[in-house]
Amino acid sequence: MLSETEFFDILRAGLWTAVTMSTPILVVALVVGLVIGLFQALTSIQEQTLTFVPKAGAILLIFWVSMSLMSRSLTGFFDDQIIPLIAGGAR
Repeated sequence: MLSETEFFDILRAGLWTAVTMSTPILVVALVVGLVIGLFQALTSIQEQTLTFVPKAGAILLIFWVSMSLMSRSLTGFFDDQIIPLIAGGAR
């Protein structure tokens, strides 16, 4: 059985891993949305697909580029935190 301290340490590490993995995608979505919003405000073009398509393309591109970082982060979390708990080893 996990102690309360171990549980919260694993939870903190899992949340930090999730933040690390999602940061590149969220930053790119924010920047692209800001640039497109500025472009729409300057040109008075209010087309819905103009906001969705470039943002989706940029998110997919960044997801593809940062996939190795994400898989290394998730694998490291499981190797360091979860697998030792399953195997019963000490942390």
